Amino acid sequence: MAHPKVTIIGGGLAGSEAAWQAARRGVPALLYEMRPRVPTPAHQTDRLAELVCSNSLKSDRENTAPWLLKEEMRRAGSLLLRLAGDCAVPAGQALAVDRERFAASVTAAIEAEPRIEIRREEVREIPAEGMVIIATGPLTSDALAESIQRLTGSGRLFFYDAISPIVDASTIDRTKVFAASRYGKSIRMHTDPSRDAASRRAVDREGAEAPFAATDSAEVEGDYLNCPMNEEEYQHFYDALIAAESVALHDFEDRKFFEGCLPLEELARRGRETLRFGPMKPVGLRDPRTGRMPYAAVQLRQENLRADSFNLVGFQNHLKFGEQKRVLRMIPGLEQAEFFRFGQIHRNTYINAPSLLTPTLQLRSNPRIFFAGQICGVEGYVESIATGMMTGMHAARIALGGGEPVAPPRATALGSLCHYITHANPRNYQPANMAFDLLPPLCSATPAKLGRPERHARQCQIALTKLEQWLHAENSLRGSIS
Repeated sequence: MAHPKVTIIGGGLAGSEAAWQAARRGVPALLYEMRPRVPTPAHQTDRLAELVCSNSLKSDRENTAPWLLKEEMRRAGSLLLRLAGDCAVPAGQALAVDRERFAASVTAAIEAEPRIEIRREEVREIPAEGMVIIATGPLTSDALAESIQRLTGSGRLFFYDAISPIVDASTIDRTKVFAASRYGKSIRMHTDPSRDAASRRAVDREGAEAPFAATDSAEVEGDYLNCPMNEEEYQHFYDALIAAESVALHDFEDRKFFEGCLPLEELARRGRETLRFGPMKPVGLRDPRTGRMPYAAVQLRQENLRADSFNLVGFQNHLKFGEQKRVLRMIPGLEQAEFFRFGQIHRNTYINAPSLLTPTLQLRSNPRIFFAGQICGVEGYVESIATGMMTGMHAARIALGGGEPVAPPRATALGSLCHYITHANPRNYQPANMAFDLLPPLCSATPAKLGRPERHARQCQIALTKLEQWLHAENSLRGSIS
């Protein structure tokens, strides 16, 4: 195999799946994995697709978002999803695997595939020719990270996540929260360059102007939902937060946090009143029920135009998920909250995909280069496998002369994941897991009385129908060029 058509860098979940997908379509693949020659701080073996943290691939309960992504991948022929099923261990409604057996099975399958060559060496520079899939994960070697940074541009390579929890908007008790922007300030501001910043004025609900200093927050349509706390509620919340159990840091994770993304619990340990002067500061807000500024307030910021999810501003944390749910439900208005995503902070290397990648995960400035796995800005094992699967399929299509690749439909989990990766706001881009809020909303003709389970089931049905249509087109093209 002197002239491989696809080079894959990284033998983790994404890289292994990408190599398999290319090879099964008749395209030779060269898979680089630096272990064991160059170890990482996290891995324990030299096996491909080693799981270094949890052994869970999340829920496999029908009509959940994690199930939908997995079901689409099964129908698309994912090797790693099939092997995960073979290596499953009892885990309730989740898909969990025997991690050693799973890694051994993936390694054996890749090694047995004649069109895949495995080279155990570090790639320090991105190859100058040929199609390349970069799937080196969150612990990309320093040398390759520098090469990626030179390729993508200064300031576009990040090293830490600072993620706040996201709550399902339908589970917020609107009788206990109020809409307001701090000091009545809104993004609906005059942008006439003839005015300086001091003379800009907020626009109230009726379109009249008023200076910021005199604007009443109750008179302006709020950009935030605010959860007000009295002193007793704040003190109870603080005590619970301080006592909550955090996720244990791995040896390879830096225990020094940047000031700009301190975990909430770490910030709280600096003093009982610290949060009231930070993410829970009430200044500039007035609770319309009391007419006064609350003792403390948690702000919820809209996540998307549909306003079906909100993030808890400044609430990035390192607590265990069960602890987060318990503590965050102490916030007024969130007593029955369901969370699309919990907060987390951990080391991560990922590119600013929205400014760099196309929906087919190709580098806009150099389409022969693909990114897959956590380095392209997804969180989670299954999401990493999914992007590896798609890049392997897309690269094979180009190699076989099938023309430019086509991304999965937006209505599918695969398509929505890629849409998020490549269309999120690049100024505050953060990795994401698959969740229903990534999918497009149901059409307006959908009965309004449908409950959440019924809505989710309908979204899954639509997604799988669209996926089958896309796969049929892909397979038809594959047959015509093979």
